[in-house]
Amino acid sequence: MAAANDLRKGMALRYNGDITVVLDVQHRTPGNLRAFVQATLRSIRTGKSANVRFSSTETVELVDVNRRKLEYSYKDQDGFVFMDPETYETETLNADLLASANEYLTENLAVDVLYAEGKAVEVELPSSVTLKVVEAPEGLRGDSATNVQKAAKLETGKMIQVPLFIKEGELIRVDTRTGAYMGRA
Repeated sequence: MAAANDLRKGMALRYNGDITVVLDVQHRTPGNLRAFVQATLRSIRTGKSANVRFSSTETVELVDVNRRKLEYSYKDQDGFVFMDPETYETETLNADLLASANEYLTENLAVDVLYAEGKAVEVELPSSVTLKVVEAPEGLRGDSATNVQKAAKLETGKMIQVPLFIKEGELIRVDTRTGAYMGRA
């Protein structure tokens, strides 16, 4: 048992008889009212997410979570295939488990996969990834007085805003939490 104040992203807990994973946590103290914890929980069984409000003094039942490092291999009709670099065993994860993480997956990218009671529940990406720009329009001369940006398409199909000097074929670093351009690789 743990207090609701101790909840963090990636933890697994038992809620309403179902095992859920914490996707987001916010601690709030509105004005002169009592503090509470607003958490977004995703059910392992159904895959549905729900916003839940806990009193800051309420206790929750935590579930043990295992973490394995896997490498992305390829995508097929069944889902996304990952390989364990130590045992060379493969595991297929479905697309709804990855959510928006599939916009950053490139071959051999190492990710952390969280397991609760033997079932994969969440994929954690590294904080930044290196991706190749496949489409980027030319910047206009004289349009550099301010921080002007243009749309660019990455090798995974994701569209992001980049500075005017970025050209097709360049490798750039992208923040996986915000989807923002970080710099050249």
